[in-house]
Amino acid sequence: MTGAVAADTYDRAVIDLRLVREHPDLVKASQRARGADESRVDELVAADAARREAVKRADDLRAEQKAASQAVRKAAPEERPAVLERARALAAQVREAEEELRAADAALRAAHLRLPNVVHDGVPPGGEDDAVTLRTVGEPPVHDFPVRDHLEVGEALGAIDTERGAKVSGARFYFLTGPGALLEFALAQLAISRAVAAGFTPVVAPALVRPEAMEGTGFLGEHDEEVYRIERDDLYLVGTSEVALAAMRGNEVLDLSAGPLRYAGWSSCFRREAGSYGRDTRGIIRVHWFDKVEMFSFCRPEDAAAEHLRLLAWEEEFLQALELPYRVVDIAAGDLGTSAARKYDIEAWFPSQGTYRELTSTSDCTTFQARRLNTRYKDADGRNQVAATLNGTLCAIARTIACLLEVHQRADGSVHVPAALRPWLGGAEALAPGMPLAPPVPAA
Repeated sequence: MTGAVAADTYDRAVIDLRLVREHPDLVKASQRARGADESRVDELVAADAARREAVKRADDLRAEQKAASQAVRKAAPEERPAVLERARALAAQVREAEEELRAADAALRAAHLRLPNVVHDGVPPGGEDDAVTLRTVGEPPVHDFPVRDHLEVGEALGAIDTERGAKVSGARFYFLTGPGALLEFALAQLAISRAVAAGFTPVVAPALVRPEAMEGTGFLGEHDEEVYRIERDDLYLVGTSEVALAAMRGNEVLDLSAGPLRYAGWSSCFRREAGSYGRDTRGIIRVHWFDKVEMFSFCRPEDAAAEHLRLLAWEEEFLQALELPYRVVDIAAGDLGTSAARKYDIEAWFPSQGTYRELTSTSDCTTFQARRLNTRYKDADGRNQVAATLNGTLCAIARTIACLLEVHQRADGSVHVPAALRPWLGGAEALAPGMPLAPPVPAA
């Protein structure tokens, strides 16, 4: 590995090393806002300096070795043994220096991967309880009858079966049956159709990915306890199609001349939910498997903030079409994922709990993921630059079904169907226990 190649490798690994070298206090401030360890910044700076020194030593010794090799060819017979000995000694020193460089590379990579993205200015500091509500849209419904939770409503409709889900797969698995299955398909169709209308390319994404895809998107390291791994094949089950969509364009140079590249990915998602036992174990709010439609965008870094707001607007429009009351929340730094510099959650109203719960989220990951995955674009001067990536959940289907059943429940056990979903549910204005299932209404 030459010094030039090594430098390029680490210029595109995770957060920009130049930022850490030149503005360590800014990165430390980000760590403080996250409630994370500031010493990791110092560790990265030290590992970077050690590696730079190792690169210089290896390069210097290679130059000496090259000169010694040339000297052997030019040496007089009586000088040749000493010159050869010098060349052999330098060869051994080069091998030793290259081994030290490999160790320094590994140490730098480890230190680099331990540092999360630098949060944006204005992100609220603190943890889960420090998120800031930006706006509330719609009024929570007032029910003049005893409110049932989504599992009671779903079981009465013949839509949800968690008992048999547990029998087949264990706790936090479920079957969607009858109207529940049709609700899944209806929500997926509505989400994809709205995404395509907004200019997204629809993608059915793989749910199994290689380790470099998980690492590149920031889902290993401190978060690997949440991930299912297939050890025999060294593959991971994704918790979101964001992973596959980001990696799909890894090691590529994108054409962003016409604006952001947007994908709407559908996939099954798998989460171990480690450490969450006792929270939302009833029903299908917090489960190990669900299907999801995810928006993903590649754009120029200077366009990322505006793109983030666009993703949020599309999420809001979708929940408005479902006639769900919600609030938009600016997530605090300590509750951000490794790759996010800012995240907005949309929390919808759950009547049985009398509170708002997360239904969608959207994150600006700046260049963090693209550096890991080596995703670039050509600027106006034809030079390769690191792209920015953003993601946003359009519909996490199981949890959305849960919210729909609770918000739109009626005293007689039926459930109001929002107008936007009716074409996918045979035109039905309501779902009721025992009602016959109708096929979707064909588009005009």
